[in-house]
Amino acid sequence: MESMDSKSVPPPPAYSGPGYPAAQAQYGFPQYMPGSAIPVISGFETCNRYEVKNSLGQMMYFAAEENDDFTLNMYGPLRSFTIKLFDSRSQPVMQLSRAFHCSICCCPCVCCLQELEVQAPPGTVIGYVKQKWHPCLPKFVIQNEAREDVLKMAGPCVPCRCFENIHFEVKALDGKSTVGTISRQWGGFAREAATDASIFGINFPMDLDIKTKAIVIGACFLLDFMFFERKGNRNRRGRTTGLHGAHRHRGAHRRHRH
Repeated sequence: MESMDSKSVPPPPAYSGPGYPAAQAQYGFPQYMPGSAIPVISGFETCNRYEVKNSLGQMMYFAAEENDDFTLNMYGPLRSFTIKLFDSRSQPVMQLSRAFHCSICCCPCVCCLQELEVQAPPGTVIGYVKQKWHPCLPKFVIQNEAREDVLKMAGPCVPCRCFENIHFEVKALDGKSTVGTISRQWGGFAREAATDASIFGINFPMDLDIKTKAIVIGACFLLDFMFFERKGNRNRRGRTTGLHGAHRHRGAHRRHRH
């Protein structure tokens, strides 16, 4: 007697219905293949990058910081730096330089005051932005290549201005007439928490001396490092700070940053 296990069982009939669709990637997550690079958020400091646009949102310059890893991670926002601005043909048109100055307390002493040198084109000094001593308020003078005072610049107590735009006024030496403004825009809770990027606006008269305009633009970079650069910032290489210089004629115009 032959057992049932020993009997050959014919295969089931083939399925002749419609085919099933291939597996699809869901939820829009990126699919990484073996050997492909996976983005990583680093805890190391990286060089700053900036976009400079006009009041119409058109790109004027691209700026990039040049620095080494030791200086970036050792000194943070206080670090010395060199920033070069490039035109649409990738030619350097301006260079900004700051030497290292220590900061031992919230009330700066004379030896801790900041100074920025502006060159345009690189190699030709056209002026300086120099911090003046004040116990609480940010005060600066804009100087020409002979270190003669040309304009003044002052702003509010930055740590006391939360959740709002912060304006720095550029004035004549007599302190009475306002020549222009540099404004740091508040980006909202979500943006401020998620990124170290900033948006600045620069307003000045169209008939202002071209060298003075360049120095005022340089002053904006110095303000960013002094007051808005976060300590221990992560993934700064992905940060693009947009700086929009808006020429104004009897009125202010607006700008952006990526």
